[in-house]
Amino acid sequence: MKKRILIIGACGQIGTELTAFLRSKYGSHKVIASDIHKGDKEFMKSGPFEILDAMDYDAIQEVVIRHEITDVYLMAAMLSATAEKSPMKAWNLNMNSLFHVLNLAKEKKIDKVFWPSSIAVFGSTTPKVDTPQRTVMEPSTVYGISKQTGERWCEYYYNRYGVDVRSIRYPGLISYKTLPGGGTTDYAVDIYHKALKHKSYICFLNAETTLPMMFMDDAIQATVNIMETDKANIKIRNSYNLSGMSFNPEEITESIQKLIPEFTISYEPDFRQAIADSWPQSIDDSEARADWGWESKISLDEMTEIMLKNLKTDKE
Repeated sequence: MKKRILIIGACGQIGTELTAFLRSKYGSHKVIASDIHKGDKEFMKSGPFEILDAMDYDAIQEVVIRHEITDVYLMAAMLSATAEKSPMKAWNLNMNSLFHVLNLAKEKKIDKVFWPSSIAVFGSTTPKVDTPQRTVMEPSTVYGISKQTGERWCEYYYNRYGVDVRSIRYPGLISYKTLPGGGTTDYAVDIYHKALKHKSYICFLNAETTLPMMFMDDAIQATVNIMETDKANIKIRNSYNLSGMSFNPEEITESIQKLIPEFTISYEPDFRQAIADSWPQSIDDSEARADWGWESKISLDEMTEIMLKNLKTDKE
């Protein structure tokens, strides 16, 4: 079966690693990376690339037709902390880009769509521990509002037009390969950089702020797995809960101190504390496990070892 993939937002935190994984799996020539700006030299040499504005329907359609695209991964978005600074810009990007891709699928110009949601769809009234797949969703951020709205539209396009759209609610994502992208959970990436460089870190969340997190390798595997699963097994067409691990800044500090004993942390909570306080502490992802075999692999201490080892190598 012919498969040709377009990744929109390929130069972002997730897109960069998703592109590399899909190219290793399907071949570079079958995976078209795109973004509004070019990536680094190594990324640009790794396969086909298109300058593409996720807000430009005609441009997306032209790329889809010219490359005979079957599957689109829409990774372009403005994340939580950044979106709070530019609410309307974030809303327009996060929503209009989704409509463009859903409409291309509605018109049968592409076969399958992946669109990421987030734990930001939940709010302060949501049960915090083992947050269920179906529960109260009253997001308090621009990012969360756009993601909740997007989930409803994904489900609508599936029910009304038969669009094969698939989605997962990402927790905070942690990677040594790319820098943070403006999310509230970004402390869990930055803390490793600062541990190696300064042996200390000033955290913008308080010590007890427990949030769902995931190592990027697990997130990429989940993303590809849900897209490869037989259509009949995808029973949720808004977005699946997904979980890897849950920890707070104090716990990640203790994990780092096992390898860097002199590392210290201090706390200066800012506006991101209120965002984090509105999110779950842990996620029930049993339906993803049952429907398409999701399984997380990486623990906190394993992730810490991988992060410090690879970031240290990069700095040498």
